[in-house]
Amino acid sequence: MKQLTKTDFIQYLNCPESLWLFKNKPEEFPSGEFSLFLEKLIKEGYEVEEYAKQLFTIGINLPENATPEHTKKQLNTDKTVFFQPSFVTQKGVFARIDILEKLKDGSFHIYEIKSSTSIKKDKKHNHLKDACFQKYVLQECGYSVNKVSIINLNKEYVRQGNIIPNELLNITDVTKELDGLYSNVVNEINAGVNFINKEIINQEECRCRYKTRSNHCDSFKYFNKDIPEYAIYEIGRISARKVIELVEHNHTAIIDIPLDFDLNIKQQIQVKSVKEEAPIINKPVIENTLSNLKYPLHFVDYETYASAVPKVDGMSPHKHLVFQVSIHTLNQDGDLKHFEWLGKKMELPIDMLNQMQEFTALTGTFISWNAPFEIGRNKDMINWLPQFTSYLTYMNSNMFDLMNIFKEDYVDYRFHGSTSIKKVLPVLCPQFSYLDLEVQDGTMALDTWGRMVTDPNFNQDIKQTRENLLAYCELDTLAMVEIYKFLKTVL
Repeated sequence: MKQLTKTDFIQYLNCPESLWLFKNKPEEFPSGEFSLFLEKLIKEGYEVEEYAKQLFTIGINLPENATPEHTKKQLNTDKTVFFQPSFVTQKGVFARIDILEKLKDGSFHIYEIKSSTSIKKDKKHNHLKDACFQKYVLQECGYSVNKVSIINLNKEYVRQGNIIPNELLNITDVTKELDGLYSNVVNEINAGVNFINKEIINQEECRCRYKTRSNHCDSFKYFNKDIPEYAIYEIGRISARKVIELVEHNHTAIIDIPLDFDLNIKQQIQVKSVKEEAPIINKPVIENTLSNLKYPLHFVDYETYASAVPKVDGMSPHKHLVFQVSIHTLNQDGDLKHFEWLGKKMELPIDMLNQMQEFTALTGTFISWNAPFEIGRNKDMINWLPQFTSYLTYMNSNMFDLMNIFKEDYVDYRFHGSTSIKKVLPVLCPQFSYLDLEVQDGTMALDTWGRMVTDPNFNQDIKQTRENLLAYCELDTLAMVEIYKFLKTVL
């Protein structure tokens, strides 16, 4: 009998076949690298748990590897609050409860801890189903569950000095909400147990075949080996309904999409590019767009550090602290200058903004890739550092999103349906590459910088690490300059 954990259950709900592969053929399951982002989430989860424990004056910590038998012995003592007790049903359904409280009548109160600022109820992350899973396991083990609550972060909390746990965290009673879900979740759990214990399943496809690309499981390629390189999943913003319709008619390649199939204009352009094996360029529109930009052009990119528990006074949970900036300024005569700044500690970037303002002044157009991100960070900094309101407001009012051109006016099948700068750059400017850099993406940047400034045991060369971070951010803005220049050459 194979064990089903809460993490397994969530994977089962998203793709049963993927979980079956993981449980039955682990050597075939695509392991990949342990995501830095996932590692960060796990660490933050532990940090939030530690603050949640402080909400309870008396509690007993069970060892991380404590067995359900050990938990049972502890529940029979006079203790009333237990951290990380574990349980397993006769069918092999395993649960480790974040916090469990024994009530006066002998029943129990489950507390499920989440490091989010809301109680999520979507298909990918359903916190209520998580709580249902925990309740099911306890009840199958013969315990009465009288109440279930979710502890999560208070998005309105603003750090000032030491963290105050009862202000940082919210406790929400979800007992009644679980009543409407419980029987269905129990059926799903039983179905999950039965599925992972099957000896044979159809390994020619998985359920993700009928979903949009962002909802594909890690083992999608294993189960769907027949999917071609330029597949329908690459079509921008294609709906799940249309994916299902195409797959049911065996139209998985973009070139196989019927001419009369209902797609919007942007999607039709993408299909046309694939079928013609050529970029589709709307030169008049691009020329008009670029002609409206005012020199000097400031190509700007921020790197940020966000944490569940705020690290800096004045900040709230999951808010982004700008710790790095790169700006390439292009003048009309072709002169190109570069400015960069990288923080040395966790603090609001006052020095950065002073130097940025001196470098760019209130002139020209600021250009970024995915401008809503930079605009959002500027709005945050206006709230935290109002002395820079005029400068940051000017930036936001004169911000142009270079990525927008590649949503509709310059579509190339070699982008594979993406407008990410890391997909566009190697196609248009193949002489530039992120692959040669030590730091290759934003997640790696925030992880590296975060460890460098907070971890007393950071064992890498700090000077070299700073150079690596600066090189990555510099390429982000230089890439925009080169893409801009490329666009000018094709007009």
